[in-house]
Parts: sequence; structure tokens; C-alpha cells
Amino acid sequence: MGGGIAGLTAAYALSREGATGPRVTLFETSAVLGGKLRVGQVAGLPVDEGAEAILARRPEGTELARAVGLGAELVHPATTAAAVWTRGALRPLPAGHVMGVPTDLRALADSGVLSPGGLARVSLDALLLRTPVDGDIAVGRYVAARLGREVVDRLVEPLLGGVYAGHADNLSLAATVPQLAEIAARERSLLAGARRVRAARPPDSSPVFAGVSGGVGRLAAAVSAAARSRGAQLRTGVTVRGLRRTPTGWQLTVGPASAREEMPADAVILALPAAPAARLLADVAPAAASELAGVAYASVAIVMTAWPTAAFPRPLTGSGFLVPPVDGRVVKAATYSSRKWGWLAAADPGVVVVRCSVGRLGDEADLQRDDAELVSLATADLAAATGVRGRPVDARVTRWGGSLPQYAVGHLDRVARIRAAVAAVPGLAVCGAAYDGIGIPACVASGRAAAAQVLRRPAGRGE
Repeated sequence: MGGGIAGLTAAYALSREGATGPRVTLFETSAVLGGKLRVGQVAGLPVDEGAEAILARRPEGTELARAVGLGAELVHPATTAAAVWTRGALRPLPAGHVMGVPTDLRALADSGVLSPGGLARVSLDALLLRTPVDGDIAVGRYVAARLGREVVDRLVEPLLGGVYAGHADNLSLAATVPQLAEIAARERSLLAGARRVRAARPPDSSPVFAGVSGGVGRLAAAVSAAARSRGAQLRTGVTVRGLRRTPTGWQLTVGPASAREEMPADAVILALPAAPAARLLADVAPAAASELAGVAYASVAIVMTAWPTAAFPRPLTGSGFLVPPVDGRVVKAATYSSRKWGWLAAADPGVVVVRCSVGRLGDEADLQRDDAELVSLATADLAAATGVRGRPVDARVTRWGGSLPQYAVGHLDRVARIRAAVAAVPGLAVCGAAYDGIGIPACVASGRAAAAQVLRRPAGRGE
């Protein structure tokens, strides 16, 4: 159940078992498959309305793209040089950081991201006693204790917020930045530990991120087509409303109350957000349901704008900018899509597409505004940051309500308890962004693992 990239990957993995393999049916509540992978249009150009890049240094996402025929369409960003819009100016994101934790103090000073006082506070890390860490801890709490609040507010917070739409003071160090968690467990100095992490990385010049010509959203369509070609049934606009064990497996209640269906199944994979998964597991795996009910989600909106090239008084440089919440802007990040992706720039050299992110956990008030107002506010922030003049020639707003799971302190232990409770039920597995990572490769890996789990241990009579 669930037609995002994790559920589609699970369906594809199961359908690849061939004629002797299982019959696969996927149910998706919405009218379209793909979850947060979706291609729309602005000014006649294809644009990603959700995820727009694949982490290439983790192989699962690009492997899947190649397997479903998109290998020749994989591309890499023309630039990944980002800025931070803070303290009244666009400032370069300091080179050599580890999720905002600096390793090069000269680059940090030259960037101007921190005030003189904030910069001086960073150096105290070398003198402070070791910060005691007992188990998991919030990213913001640990980094602030070592390097000061400004590093959290103006570097760590916008970087983490760009991934999770959450707050560093709530997010788990172990789940979101495991490299820093290892430093906290064994090192006194965070700066020294971060430098060792950077130095230990292999001298690999391969790109960190990949995209798909025409939009990453094409991956979902390609996986859907590949699964269907192998016999999987992918049903959209159908909600699974009930789930119960039977002597031979499972019984699913699907569809509206006026025309519901009862469908048998040998095994079930829930590729759902935490709340609907919890509702379906309430009777069959109550311990897992209780844990899932505690996972919070953030809502965001993506505002795509298209501008004539002449609207910018100076050419855009880099891939875009991040905005620290302490600066009080509506836009949390902006990507110069036409600068970042060569295929988009080539499609219409006279148009510049800029993608803005709005919303963060607890900032839902901005998302209550209508589309026209969100576009107006995003335009005002872009004008203040880049000097762009006039109005966009086209704009598109995509809202993702409750879309980004929050990996709160203790998340890894929570996931371990969920998986233990689910594993105790034969023929049942869970996958998706709520567990082991929210990026495309992590979700693909999650879907594959769920498929393997139900193949190893299907439900059966007498179990």
C-alpha cells in the first residue's frame, strides 16, 4: 500500500520475481503515483514539484534509474556552489563543512556568515572540556554547546531545514548527522573531529547529486511502467481502510464504504506515512502502531517561478541559497534551477526558473496563504536577495501537507522498536521515509528491504 517511490520500488522488486513469483497489487489513495516525485510545468518547461535531485554517492537511486531505462537520462548539476542569505547579504556557504559544522575557519571568516562575536565563539571549542553526551541528543544542542548558537542558527539550521523542514533543536543527531554523533561519542573537540571526518573521505571527484533530464519525477513513472510490464497491478484512487490477519494470510478492506471490497493477500507491505500506517496496524501490531503515532510531520510548499533573463540585473551565480529562520524570511531556500540543471537551461535560454521552498515544522501560518500571495511573498524575497525586477512570467505552487517526517531525538530507537514489532508478524513489512532516511536512495533501499522481508517470511496457515 502506498504509491510513492518506496512502494513502487517494493512492487517492482516483487514483480521481478517472474512468472513463478508473487502476484503484486499496489493501492494508492491519490489519483497519481509517485508520491513526492512529480513533474509539472512552468512557462511550458518541465519542473520537479517535489524532490529534484538524487544523492548519487549512495547508489540505490541511480541503480534503480538505470534498471528502469533512465540510465542515459541521468545528469549532474552544472554547479553546486550555494550561498546563505543572512545578515542582509548573499554570502558563500563556507567550504569544507560537515552539515554546517565548519572545518576551515578561514573560509568561515571570509564568508561573513557569522558575526565577529559568533566567529570568536567557534574557536572556544578547542579549549572547552568534552561535552557529555549520554545516548542521542538534538543536533542543535550539541553543536551550540561546542561552537555557539550562531553556527546552529546560520549554518546548521538552514542546511538541516532544507532536508527535513524541521528544527535543529528537535532533530536527532544520531539519525540525521551520524558522522557528528560518532564525533560526540568519542571526541572532545567538534572542530577537530569534523576535520578528521573530512580528511577521511576518499578523494572521489564523482558528483554528489544526480538528476534526470526532464525532471527526477520521471523516475516514478518509469518504475511504475516497469512494474506493470512485469505483471504488477497498480491501482490509484483506492484507499485501504482495514487490515486483519486470517488463518492463511491477510484480508484487506479497500474502497469506499458504499462499494468496499474484501481482498485476500499472502503478505502486506505498508509504504505509507506514519499516521495511516499506525491506523492500519492498530490491531495487528499495536506496539508498532503506538510508536508510529508519535512521528511528527512538517508541511511545505514549493513555489516555482519563471523569469525573463533580462529581469535579473546581474547573472545568477551558484545553485541557489539557503535562508536561516532567524532572518525572518518567508522563503527558506531558493534553487536557481536553470543554473543548476543544464537540460532546463537548454530548453529555453531566455527563461530563468527559480524554485523556492516555503514552510517548516511549526511555520504552518505561511502555508495558509493562497497561491497568489505565496508567489507574491516569494517574489519579494527573491527581489531582496537577487535584485530581480518585475513579476515572473509564470508561477506554480505545489503544497505538500504533512510530507516530511521529523527524526526527533531517539528516532533510531523508535524505528528499531517498530521494526521488531512488525517482524514478529509473518507476512508484514513497512517501508518509506518515516524510517531510515527521507532521500530517494534511502526510500528505494527501504522498499527493496521490505520486498525481501515478505519473500523470506510470508504469512501462512497456522502461523
